[in-house]
Amino acid sequence: MKKGLVHIYTGTGKGKTTCSVGLAARALGQGFKVIYAHFMKRPELYGYHEIDSLKILGATVMGFTDGHPHFNKDVTPEVLSKQVAEALVYLSGYLQTAKPDLLILDEILITVRDGFLREDVLLDFIDQKPEGTELVLTGRGATDRLIERADYVSEINKIKHPFDQGIASRKGIEF
Repeated sequence: MKKGLVHIYTGTGKGKTTCSVGLAARALGQGFKVIYAHFMKRPELYGYHEIDSLKILGATVMGFTDGHPHFNKDVTPEVLSKQVAEALVYLSGYLQTAKPDLLILDEILITVRDGFLREDVLLDFIDQKPEGTELVLTGRGATDRLIERADYVSEINKIKHPFDQGIASRKGIEF
């Protein structure tokens, strides 16, 4: 790939991370160098075994935050903002030397939606990525400016979900 494009998976439905992981598996199958960076997730508590699968397939996996203040009371908005800002600075430098074919920023859109990261900072990050790196942004609440900047935008919306009927999350399906 000479020019890496920008993908957004957003919306209220289940499957945004799953789409990005599927794309990563496809890319890894073609011998691409893949980096999966997650925000807001706490795999040590909740599993997220798709992350383990990506590691087994050869992706580089990085986690940058200790969850969201709504779900982890030990994380303040100030701490989370600092973690996200530091992550993007780190990734900016890392990308210049690693030059991955595919970079996934899973749940990064939530950091903008909830005010932990300024939209302009993420737009600058997009503009400064290596030209050959395909970039995927996931999470609810993609802004109009981010949507305008992206090449692919998929909105995944919930129409119906078993949780609404009292069915708990199921291993291997929801987690």
